[in-house]
Amino acid sequence: MTSFKYAAKAPGGKTVEGTIQAGDKGEALAELRRQNLVVTMVEEQKLRGFQFSLGGKGAGLFAGGPSATKQELVIFTRQLATMVGAGLALLESLEVLAEQAETPGMKKAVGVLVEEVRSGVDLSVAMEKCPRAFDPLYISMVRAGEVSGQMDIILERLADYQEASENLRREIRSAMTYPCISMVLVIGITSFLMLGVVPGFRSVFDSMDTELPAITQLTLDTADFMKSNWGLCFGGLFGLIAGAFLFAKTEMGGWFFDRLALRLPVFGPLVRKVCLARFSRTFATLIRSGVPIMSTLDIVAETAGNRVVSRAVLDSRESVRGGNLLSEPLSRSKVFPPMVVRMIAIGERTGSLEALLEKIAEFYDAQVKAAVKSLTSMIEPLLITVMGVIVGGVVMSVFLPILDIVGKLGSQGG
Repeated sequence: MTSFKYAAKAPGGKTVEGTIQAGDKGEALAELRRQNLVVTMVEEQKLRGFQFSLGGKGAGLFAGGPSATKQELVIFTRQLATMVGAGLALLESLEVLAEQAETPGMKKAVGVLVEEVRSGVDLSVAMEKCPRAFDPLYISMVRAGEVSGQMDIILERLADYQEASENLRREIRSAMTYPCISMVLVIGITSFLMLGVVPGFRSVFDSMDTELPAITQLTLDTADFMKSNWGLCFGGLFGLIAGAFLFAKTEMGGWFFDRLALRLPVFGPLVRKVCLARFSRTFATLIRSGVPIMSTLDIVAETAGNRVVSRAVLDSRESVRGGNLLSEPLSRSKVFPPMVVRMIAIGERTGSLEALLEKIAEFYDAQVKAAVKSLTSMIEPLLITVMGVIVGGVVMSVFLPILDIVGKLGSQGG
């Protein structure tokens, strides 16, 4: 999908500006006309700054504009909703928030909004000047609030969405922290034993003038190789990790790792539940806020977090454009479970799609929390076992010849 910048006349004669995601310029024009807009300008939006990507999509590591953390955005959104709901003018509210912003990035971002709004630009258009702080979902919901006149209500929904998404992200982060730290400890302890402890036994075993067990000989040879080529070993490990990271940034690599993530024996079901929870919550929030269905599907696909899920959503978008129900293409994909598809179909028939999507999001949120707790309790003994096998194996291989000689001396003495 390509981002197009547009200017158009709304039915009331007001000039509106913004961006839209579409496959090409013709598709962008058709979508804007479906929104009853008289288009005066449409052009492909060029990304500013250096974009670190080898074929994959993304905003780039060095996209222009100030940035803000998720927590800062939640606080900003809550405070702006409160002040707008209390009757304060939008410009005055932004000026207050700019003064009390704590971090340089957030202060600069709100400062840009103040200057743009003061010059007569809509808030949603002003936010497009800060793509690192305000993502397309945020901007689309603000634009929906401007059109509907319910800015305070939609900002409250946006803050609720941000908090729920951050809680989900925190659950995943907590699930991954322990395994990562444990793997680093396993690698560190193994490296210490092989580089600092095992080589010291080589001279002891040579002085014994006895045949060593195969496991001891293998451990000594491995330790000698690692000590003689430690730069190659650690460089190779670093290169492997860096190569995997760079490969994941390419389109082919991104698809490979996204497919792999869904098929992993233990983590695959968890990744799928996270994607479904994010899909349902984002979809429900945007639909309830009045964002057009085609724009909603674009944003949902962009924020899905997995290319396989994104492709299924984009395929359903084309089907909906042709006049079909959303549930029909989703049912043909292998990403969405039958329960999700059935509930979406019921929501489409009854006109309560956003309510059922929220129920799906709540269900998968609970599933993710339970899976994280189960995963943590299962990984802990597994990693302890792995560490015990590695460390115990190294220690046993070193002391096995010594115990053998001690046993022989004891039998000779008897």
